[in-house]
Amino acid sequence: MARAEVTDVAVVGGGPAGLAAALAARQAGCGVVLVDENRTLGGQLRKQIHKFFGSRVHRAGIRGIRIAKELEDACLEAGVKIWTETVAYGIFGSTLGLMRGRNSLTLTAKAIILATGASENALAFPGCTLPGVMGAGAAQTFINLHRVLPGRRILTVGAGNVGLIVSYQLLQAGAEVVALVEAAPRIGGYAVHAAKLERSGVPIWTSHSVLEARGDGELSEVTVVAVDNHFQNIPGTERTLEVDTICLAVGLTPLTELAWQAGCQFAYSGPLGGHVPLHSADMETTVPGLFVAGDISGVEEASTALEEGSLAGMSAALFVGVGDRKLEAKRVESRERLAQLRSGPFGTVLQQAQDSIVREWARCGRER
Repeated sequence: MARAEVTDVAVVGGGPAGLAAALAARQAGCGVVLVDENRTLGGQLRKQIHKFFGSRVHRAGIRGIRIAKELEDACLEAGVKIWTETVAYGIFGSTLGLMRGRNSLTLTAKAIILATGASENALAFPGCTLPGVMGAGAAQTFINLHRVLPGRRILTVGAGNVGLIVSYQLLQAGAEVVALVEAAPRIGGYAVHAAKLERSGVPIWTSHSVLEARGDGELSEVTVVAVDNHFQNIPGTERTLEVDTICLAVGLTPLTELAWQAGCQFAYSGPLGGHVPLHSADMETTVPGLFVAGDISGVEEASTALEEGSLAGMSAALFVGVGDRKLEAKRVESRERLAQLRSGPFGTVLQQAQDSIVREWARCGRER
């Protein structure tokens, strides 16, 4: 028989959003259990050896790996119960179904926060299944966690922040980044990251994509081609490169299985990465007491995930009846900081997308 546990707030996911949510809820006075399927906490932060941008409140100048450790230490010191190597396989009302090793257990909570993150997108082309073709996250795991080069000559596909940053980290690890290709007519990441690559001699070819990868049992070469404004290949522009690795940085999709199972209502948003649960400005879904934070609520930067996590943690505390006017004031400040994070040239589109999600959530509430 499964062991049954009870808590005020349960948090699923120990990445930046989950850690921030657990800490905020615990600091408000809630009993908190944080579960994560990995052996160590931090999620994507553990792969981020670069320093964060932004303001001091969003840990500007601190490397992601250090932020992960600071958040974990703060959670432990505050009294958050942390269950690593624990898989949340189902959500049944206010109860989570969990597996820890071979042991099954349930965790019932007054409020649940889903901070499950996102998964990498793939790109289909002839030869995409050859060994040596991998996601940017896999390449980052190789070099930053395990200190292993995934290859020597690398082509990166995708010029968003992930593609730009991982390419530079591959250079730092000793690989040669032969080129970076981007199907869009301009890069999607910050110019400061692109400038680092260009100064290192890495060509960035916009309006280009992969035509075909080839190799005898493993990747040995790739042909790239220019594309027009409709992303159609332009004949005669093909060029073949000798590479042993293709690093795909072509976007992320929110991991929403538990939210679907819980009965949340969804909307599709291209800028946010796909189908995301409708949620309020305070991160509550259409299921009362169920909150989301981080990439599950729309793929954005790690700083945004941290802020959304704090906001969700405070909102969950208020939902279960813990907190006062000071906590509500902190929640207002958190919403203001989120707006600031989305105020730049890249963030405006994301703010509009999130505003649309919030309006749809409010409409569903009126219909109920």
